[in-house]
Amino acid sequence: MKTLATTLLVPALLLAQGGPPFRSDDPDTPGNRHWEINTGFIGARNPFSGSYALPNIDINYGVGDRLQLKLEIPWSVQETRGASNHFVGGLGNSLLGIKYSFYQHHSKTRVRDGERDIKVSLSVYPQLALNNPTHSLARGVAEPGPQVLLPLEGNVSFRWIRISGEVGYRFSSKGEPNACIRGVVVGHEFRKDTELYLELYDQEDVGVINGVKKIRESTIGLGGRIPIVRRQWLRLIGMVGHGLVSPTQENGQPTWIAYVGIQFLSDRRRRHSPE
Repeated sequence: MKTLATTLLVPALLLAQGGPPFRSDDPDTPGNRHWEINTGFIGARNPFSGSYALPNIDINYGVGDRLQLKLEIPWSVQETRGASNHFVGGLGNSLLGIKYSFYQHHSKTRVRDGERDIKVSLSVYPQLALNNPTHSLARGVAEPGPQVLLPLEGNVSFRWIRISGEVGYRFSSKGEPNACIRGVVVGHEFRKDTELYLELYDQEDVGVINGVKKIRESTIGLGGRIPIVRRQWLRLIGMVGHGLVSPTQENGQPTWIAYVGIQFLSDRRRRHSPE
């Protein structure tokens, strides 16, 4: 029988960890022939179980100004809590994705560094999770694959506020429940590319598989990005959050979630387009 961590937290870490350090994603892309590489340590825990990526490697490459290619691989650790804690680790599922920003509306008046700000944008971001040829699935470290996530992202900038949102549907396999995901991030970008945001996120199983009660996970988190070198090409990123519902063995809610890592950008800025 699967542990609670495998049932709930593995899918959340693999398929809903987008737009590091946040769980939901946005339409931003790295830009033509530019890289965005995120190396982070992720954790989610409650009194009964825990799930961690130590680390999670997220590699993104821009093809043109609207297309992004993604490869994400975690080293996953699952914890069963109780009278005695038990840990099991291994290579998690590989996550492949293609983001396409199909709509962009640019500012006509505000120009910075020879580029125009994107005021409104929309994207689709299909992603595929595949099992690696290891024993992680049999040991309960990884979810059965393949799994497919089909999300739609949008964002809008209004004066000093930036809002992004994501809705999507995850198709699972081999007796695992499908799920709906929803997330919204609201915040502000300060001077020198320092960013602070608040995120609300929700993931809910759809239907009942083999008589198992569906699980819903709702969290709130606060996080941001801070440049740690000149010209902002290397940034410290982090987020800490809390479950919105008290955890039980039945509902699978996390008590807390966290992400801390480093973000490398081969291009200093991501949210602008050439004049």
